[in-house]
Amino acid sequence: MHKPILIIGACGQIGTELTFELRNKYGADNVIASDIREGGDALMQSGPFELLDATDYAAVEDVVMHYEIEEVYLMAAMLSATAEKFPMRAWNLNMNSLFHVLNLAKEKKISKIFWPSSIAVFGPNTPKEDTPQNTIMEPSTVYGISKQSGERWCEYYHKKYGVDVRSVRYPGLISWKTMPGGGTTDYAVEIYHEALKQGKYECFLSSETQLPMMYMDDAIRATISLMESPAEKIKVRSSYNLAGMTFTPKEISKSIEKHIPGFTISYAPDFRQEIADSWPSSIDDTKARQQWGWTPRFDLDQTTKEMLDNLKATTN
Repeated sequence: MHKPILIIGACGQIGTELTFELRNKYGADNVIASDIREGGDALMQSGPFELLDATDYAAVEDVVMHYEIEEVYLMAAMLSATAEKFPMRAWNLNMNSLFHVLNLAKEKKISKIFWPSSIAVFGPNTPKEDTPQNTIMEPSTVYGISKQSGERWCEYYHKKYGVDVRSVRYPGLISWKTMPGGGTTDYAVEIYHEALKQGKYECFLSSETQLPMMYMDDAIRATISLMESPAEKIKVRSSYNLAGMTFTPKEISKSIEKHIPGFTISYAPDFRQEIADSWPSSIDDTKARQQWGWTPRFDLDQTTKEMLDNLKATTN
């Protein structure tokens, strides 16, 4: 029987699908979902749920002790576009929640942590093409600064205290099950919804903005694969580069046109364009592939088919 898992931030875009997958894999009662507010009916009915403020150490510790939690997936975060509007709230949530679980592991109250980083750790001076695992970072967003700081603290707690913390730098994530939560790559989800509803989409990034992306099934598989890998294989304790596919708004539009002839896209770049311009256009994830066997399964056209087929099925 698998030891109990706690997911903090289970109602977000990644947390929701991660909760379902972990419950399917390890049994519903072994996976405790938690968030600051309740999620959708399917999530709430699928297994145990706790209302939990990730910034409240005592509350997190209470849940950990009550359920005898062994592993924590810390998915609570304020994402890039939202964090620019509320810098100190973002820093408080993104950093304090991490310190709470790192300290619980340091005190041997939990044994393993997953904490997500992001391509937002990279900045305008980072090499844009095939961004390497180790490179200049210098993030220029609140979200990126918090994630780079988090990476440094994860590595520090591993080296200093032996904490088994694992992380990947997620690219933009595409999912039909949950709407995104305020990120710069949200257009790549919104566009499929609007294609089906309106047959057109106004994009908040320019037509040639190339960004690393990933279909959610790949992201969930990568996360669980990393956590299931033997500790000796995990050589990177800051965060692993993770790649799926790379495309522009123009390219995703052409992929959609294959299924929805006449679909049109227009462009009205806003403040998120500057954020996107500071990020890589493609990622070198050699270390993840070599050390724990990562390989993506979905390209753009497969993703488009999955998104449109599933969105049609859920709205009919």
